[in-house]
Amino acid sequence: MEAPCTNSIFITPRKTDLNSARKIKDNAADWHNFMLKWEAFNNTGFSIANRIVNMKLSNQRQSEIMREAFEGEDANSNLGMSNFQYNKELEECCTELLDILDKMIKLELKMEKLCATTKGIVDLDTYQYGESGREMPLFHTWPIKYFYEISVQLTQMYKKELQLKRIIVQEIAHTSSSDLMMVELSAWLYQPYIEEKARLLTESMLLETGHRSL
Repeated sequence: MEAPCTNSIFITPRKTDLNSARKIKDNAADWHNFMLKWEAFNNTGFSIANRIVNMKLSNQRQSEIMREAFEGEDANSNLGMSNFQYNKELEECCTELLDILDKMIKLELKMEKLCATTKGIVDLDTYQYGESGREMPLFHTWPIKYFYEISVQLTQMYKKELQLKRIIVQEIAHTSSSDLMMVELSAWLYQPYIEEKARLLTESMLLETGHRSL
């Protein structure tokens, strides 16, 4: 029996293409996981910062009440014991908040490394296929450079947000104005530098790479 005739042409993908596709897909998943970790750190940090603010406001009210109720050495003695306990608890909370900030710093560095890795994949693709890029996309429709452009946008958002977090951690324990403390708390919670589109960009990467169903 003769072998059936076929006009189909099978093209074996380059090994480098397969490696690039796998790395891009892994990077998309990493971005998703990093953002979830960041949100967890942000929520924990807000809880600690909120405790610091409540503690400071409570201590201010208590000091005012005791000064009004007592005069002279008795008031100073009572305030001294109260402030000792307050300072100890405040120091513990500040240490916890510094620990959260340290974790966010390390996470942001991982984001920068992820962005650099994506840049390397794009550079390799440009070297192989020229500035116009490959004819067939690695996944569905995106040119490979889109993944790098999104990584740059996300990295810049989190880098700016981290700078704000540093300032809040430095200032919140020394702020005496209740209004300013509320502003610092709000800024920590709502993260003004992380735009709404950050989640959309990440979800788009997950869709394009097959982590999400179309």
